[in-house]
Amino acid sequence: MKLHTTVAGAADDNIAAPAEANRDPRLRRRYPWVVFALAFGLLLADYMSRQVLSAVYPFLKSEWALSDSKLASLTSVVALMVGILTLPLSVLADRWGRVRSLVLMAVLWSAATLLCAVAANYEQMLAARFLVGVGEAAYGSVGIALVLSVFAARRHAALSGAFMAGGSFGSVLGVGLGGVLAVQFGWRWSFAVMAMFGLLLAALFSVFVSEVKLARNAADQHAGAVPPGGGFRAPVSTLFTNPSVVCAYVGSGFQIFTAAVLLSWMPSFFNRNYELAPDRAGTVASVFVLLVGSGMVCCGMITDRVSRVGMSRKWSAAIVFCAISLVCLGIGFSLAAGAAQLLLIGIGAFFSGGSSGPAAAMVANLTHPSVRASAFGTLTLVNSLLGLALGPFVVGVLADHLGLSAALRLTPLAYLLAIVALLLGKRLYPAGLRKLSAVEPAPGH
Repeated sequence: MKLHTTVAGAADDNIAAPAEANRDPRLRRRYPWVVFALAFGLLLADYMSRQVLSAVYPFLKSEWALSDSKLASLTSVVALMVGILTLPLSVLADRWGRVRSLVLMAVLWSAATLLCAVAANYEQMLAARFLVGVGEAAYGSVGIALVLSVFAARRHAALSGAFMAGGSFGSVLGVGLGGVLAVQFGWRWSFAVMAMFGLLLAALFSVFVSEVKLARNAADQHAGAVPPGGGFRAPVSTLFTNPSVVCAYVGSGFQIFTAAVLLSWMPSFFNRNYELAPDRAGTVASVFVLLVGSGMVCCGMITDRVSRVGMSRKWSAAIVFCAISLVCLGIGFSLAAGAAQLLLIGIGAFFSGGSSGPAAAMVANLTHPSVRASAFGTLTLVNSLLGLALGPFVVGVLADHLGLSAALRLTPLAYLLAIVALLLGKRLYPAGLRKLSAVEPAPGH
């Protein structure tokens, strides 16, 4: 059996050799970065369409007389749909084709964003935002799986952090640009511009990225992306039967809770507590949102560096990032408006999503490549339910009863739950790796 496999493999190599020999090595090195750039661009469009709503909160509140809880529901419904649909759509993308799935998602959320631009009341806006959530449901999970498939594992934490930071950078663009457009041309143009940007990038992605090119440039040819319809596939149940990866899911979900609150409520915080006009509040808030994204990238790079001598250090790095944000944001939101408050909130914002990269890298390390999009779908599900959907909505409800400042003071407590989950995940990590190694079938089977 082994001899047959070796001969067959040699024959395959001989067939593929001429094609590989004709390929420019520089193109092979550049293509992964082309994939990353296009996937990252679509993620920017994703979050620009999602978070532009925060910039027009004051306009909708005034024009439609909406409560804070109703405003929050327009944000949370997107994250809720992402949470509900991300896993089934990610599983489907693993089998139907990741590239086709990503393009279809981008077209859907962009078209739904156009519907937001023409909404006449709260109910129509809620329905349009519902469709935005359906379109965005599995983009993050499928996109990051697609990107990691063409890069070596030593770069996964930094790439995961950078990719997930696209949400913050997209939020910066969505909030900042959306606020300016809303003041200059009306809030409806804020949605329309985001929609057109998404449609343009979807077209570019479909031109330059294909399943064949991804398979040819897979970082791990043995366990790389599995073409639809062939190759060994790990059971979907393995996404939930490894205790260590479950801890990574939960820890990531609770650590993103406060980051999601910052993305959604900072424009309103500056509008109310610092008495800034909506466009000015959106611009200032975008600086803090940018800190969230920059922190994800930097913390991912730091994690990859400190974990060179031991992969388990990724867990420790995630725990430290959570602790720093817990302390800084807890104190910062308790202070009076001023420079000291802004400094502490800025530090806390920088580390608020810093555990995203390490947690995603742990998910990648603990799941089989054939179900990796599904694994990131599960991660997105937990991030959405415990963080992106729950965080902004809880703060909206608390703000109706306690005021926005008091609600923001309570949100960093979610890091305590994240730290507990990450500590447990680190303890179970060696057993999790052994469990993963038992998934791969024996050679020749």
